[in-house]
Amino acid sequence: MHIDLITVLPEMFTSILGCSILKRAQDKGLCEIEVHNLRDYTTNRHRKVDDYPFGGDAGMVIQVEPVDRCISELKSRRHYDEVIFTAPDGEVFNQRMANSLSLLNNIIILCGHYKGVDYRIREHLITREISIGDYVLTGGEMPAAIITDAIVRLLPGAIGDEQSALSDSFQDNLLEPPIYTRPADYNGWTVPEILLSGHQARIDAWRHEQSLERTRRLRPDLLRDMGME
Repeated sequence: MHIDLITVLPEMFTSILGCSILKRAQDKGLCEIEVHNLRDYTTNRHRKVDDYPFGGDAGMVIQVEPVDRCISELKSRRHYDEVIFTAPDGEVFNQRMANSLSLLNNIIILCGHYKGVDYRIREHLITREISIGDYVLTGGEMPAAIITDAIVRLLPGAIGDEQSALSDSFQDNLLEPPIYTRPADYNGWTVPEILLSGHQARIDAWRHEQSLERTRRLRPDLLRDMGME
């Protein structure tokens, strides 16, 4: 998989792409992640990529030309399955979407910034708009990093125990059950006996019951989506 991140703040990605699963996945050759400074694609001698909005609104807007130049150059190198824009009014990101995106080969993620981007970018250059929640951030770099992390950790070989990813919350529209580790008794706080029983079938049944209970209590909307209220 190849992921290209377009941003006006490339330094924001330095630490997150250089450690943990994202770094290991790149080191193993499971994915390539490139960060592109949008300012490298402007013809403005001051490297400006934004301007005032038509109509007199407040804030600054990313211009269409540098974005078009950047995306056009990237497309000259390879075919892209999706060109994603991180936007607070996009479709809300979830595990099902991460699973789907992890099956693609090449993705561009454009990070919004300032007041937003010239709408012609969204009309003509973007294939999908994604939000990580109903709130507004300073820019799209953190949402792009979250989307990238959620996708890359699903690539075969990215996580040492691939079964772990399959049992994460939201994979089957349920929250994960409680998990525990040693010691079995800490200051009188004990681990449920069933987990110490060694009876795997009963443990699996307990975990499923706990997942249903936690989902019903904390995220009943997930059960409604499955018709399991």
